[in-house]
Amino acid sequence: MMKEVRVIVVDDSPTMQRLIASILEEDPAITVVGIASDPYEARDKIKALNPDVITLDLEMPNMNGLDFLRQIMRLRPMPVVVISSHTTKGTVATFDALRIGAVGCLEKPRLDDEKAFEAMRRTVREAALHSAEITSLRPQQEPAPSLARPAPIAGRMSARNDQPDIIAIGASTGGIEAITTVLKDFPADCPPTVITQHLPPNFTKSFAERLNRQVPPSVKEAEDGEKLQRGWVYIAPGGDGHLTIRGSTMQHCRIDPAGPVSGHRPSVDVMMSSVADLTNCKRSAALLTGMGRDGAEGMLRIRDRGGYTIAQDKESCLVYGMPKVAVSIGGASISLPLREISAALLGGASS
Repeated sequence: MMKEVRVIVVDDSPTMQRLIASILEEDPAITVVGIASDPYEARDKIKALNPDVITLDLEMPNMNGLDFLRQIMRLRPMPVVVISSHTTKGTVATFDALRIGAVGCLEKPRLDDEKAFEAMRRTVREAALHSAEITSLRPQQEPAPSLARPAPIAGRMSARNDQPDIIAIGASTGGIEAITTVLKDFPADCPPTVITQHLPPNFTKSFAERLNRQVPPSVKEAEDGEKLQRGWVYIAPGGDGHLTIRGSTMQHCRIDPAGPVSGHRPSVDVMMSSVADLTNCKRSAALLTGMGRDGAEGMLRIRDRGGYTIAQDKESCLVYGMPKVAVSIGGASISLPLREISAALLGGASS
């Protein structure tokens, strides 16, 4: 039986507070332990009540919700589900929230939308699955979220000459920004690159389109059966299945409709394991910031097959979860700061 999921609802509307709380508590596994009307009240209640998950509106008095989310993920990482009228599919606010570290973005519910109610309950339950690990990542003396912003990471590393035939990248919480940073240093003619980023269904196509405008290689959502080509980056579709790579001399994408693996669909483990199984192929892989352990076993498998594997280091991760597990089980050839990962992937074809 799943443990009780303790939730704090953050919204400035008393009507919406009551509605979200009542929807969530129709699930016997969820208990709303607190309600806050602005980020400062939320900060105090998070510290006092130690919730598993918070739901967060974006438009509130005293501090913008995105600014508050940024401070939560910097100073006290925890699962945050954004519930806002500003997070419809494809909006800038949605991508900003996911980029900063939200585990899900939902529209505010309507009284007649039972489907939306169940989506909210399901998203909060799924977010809570990661709460125990996130708690273990926090410092013993937790600072309350403040208005300070993190300093940018600088510096760049030159690539080596032994370029791989294929590159695989996995990420979760904080991964949108991390992936963008890595791909900005890729050349336009990079080796075929496959990426699984944990995102809600219907968001990966928009993510690929945004990346395509921001980075030198061409970027698209992967399609079943398409051949991999140099200069292209393929993003695993969210919710449709798992991106896998098949073939030897003619590698191509397959979308496996199997259920969740490592708690995710698509799963980084599934993608990386398929890359590990490719024959006559030089591989490099990176596991970036994220909650959980998805991708660690796949990275280990790539390394065992002679691939070069990189874990993002703790200091540059938004959440040092997936890379930490990869390091602990021997799945990473090396740990590197985010800014050095592009060059290592492009030149890291041997362990």
